[in-house]
Amino acid sequence: MKKLLAILAGACALMAMSPLCAQETTPNAPAAVDSKPDSLQFPAPANSDAKREVSAGAPSEAPVITTTPLTPAPESLWKRVQAGFALPELDSPLVARHEAWFLNHPDYFQRMIERSRLYLYFIVDEIEKRNMPMEVALLPMIESAYNPVAYSRARAVGIWQFMPSTGKRYGLQQNWWYDGRRDVMAATRAALDYLEKLHEEFNDWQLALAAYNWGENGVSRAIAQNRVKRKPTGYQNLRMPRETRNYLPKLQAVKNIISKPGSLSFPLEDIPNQPYFTTVSTPELIDMQVAARLAEMSVDDFRSLNPGHTRPVIMSNGSRTLLLPVDKAGIFSANLKGYDQPLVSWQTYTPKKNESADSVAAKFGITPARLREINGLNRHVAFRPGRSLLVPMNEDANASNLDETWNSPEFQAPEDLYGNRAAYRVKNGDSLYLIALKHRVTVAALKEWNHLSGNQLRIGQRLTIYSNPRIARR
Repeated sequence: MKKLLAILAGACALMAMSPLCAQETTPNAPAAVDSKPDSLQFPAPANSDAKREVSAGAPSEAPVITTTPLTPAPESLWKRVQAGFALPELDSPLVARHEAWFLNHPDYFQRMIERSRLYLYFIVDEIEKRNMPMEVALLPMIESAYNPVAYSRARAVGIWQFMPSTGKRYGLQQNWWYDGRRDVMAATRAALDYLEKLHEEFNDWQLALAAYNWGENGVSRAIAQNRVKRKPTGYQNLRMPRETRNYLPKLQAVKNIISKPGSLSFPLEDIPNQPYFTTVSTPELIDMQVAARLAEMSVDDFRSLNPGHTRPVIMSNGSRTLLLPVDKAGIFSANLKGYDQPLVSWQTYTPKKNESADSVAAKFGITPARLREINGLNRHVAFRPGRSLLVPMNEDANASNLDETWNSPEFQAPEDLYGNRAAYRVKNGDSLYLIALKHRVTVAALKEWNHLSGNQLRIGQRLTIYSNPRIARR
């Protein structure tokens, strides 16, 4: 028996040495990597008790990782704009009419596109941050043809055409030196704030845009009237003024052309999908000509980025930054650091009783026309001694007095309050429409200027009307 047990034990020992009886667990092979970018699979871990056999000189296999490639940003800003269009399409005779007008006036359309090149990247960026429809980026083409100094008969100003009171409501500072409605950055943010508020009120972007043109009260009244009549309250169902009725069709017409630029008689050149301008800090006072020279730019090009500054000297109380092309910011800062000449060549002067515009202009070496232009004086309004004026520093002046005088009350009123205001007494038979027609202004402007909520007038009522309004050339 003992001999038999010994034989069996030996046989088991031989079997243990044979590969057929090996108990060692081989490591799992790496799992195949899923080809889907978001599905990353790594090799399954081997048994902790197992011993991995590696061929001599063979490197161990690294896990294969598949990453999701980032979608490259489009090189053309127009493609980014087109990708963000979200408003319902309008298809009406009005759209076709306005599209035909733009296509038949290529010079106008091309000027509008050229102006937009400076500001469009910033506006598109701001719209995307707020998740708004990208058609809003085309709105300044309808409002102002992207002209930052556009000035309407109703005293609306800038690329977003803010009225004075609406601008103030949305934080746009307005005084003699600076008009935030012209400031591209400030006005854009204010306009988007206003549009967001309108969208929140009406829960419809078409109605929000109509209210931007007509006013929220007008749209609200039209909606209420349709509800009383049990009619739909969508944009196309409301009764509205002709200007507002044409407002969205104009926007749709521009959108159609931008979407299919082949219809244009000139190539729609790409706008790089990158910032055109950046901000730089400005000294408290600096001549616009000096600032442009330090940036190595023409005054016209400098002013096109800084249209909020309405005088030949820049006061930092209006905006503590200047806009410059990205490639000019470093040049400006370096030149400013090494500049050892006076930054300001202007001062204020109060004419005496016996002085005229001609004598004041001669005293400071400029023409009467230039004196009026600098100070926003309308040529139809009599020169008023005792009112402070901005004039060049003469040789006798040791330093500018602007530090002491820029903040005087008369320099804190908006520019367009000078020279254009007239009073009108309502007569029997007058209506807002007839008064507006007589003075070549709009009913909306009359209401804005006189804080009128309705159309009712009373005989003898005093109205303020701004005559000879400046219409910006487009």
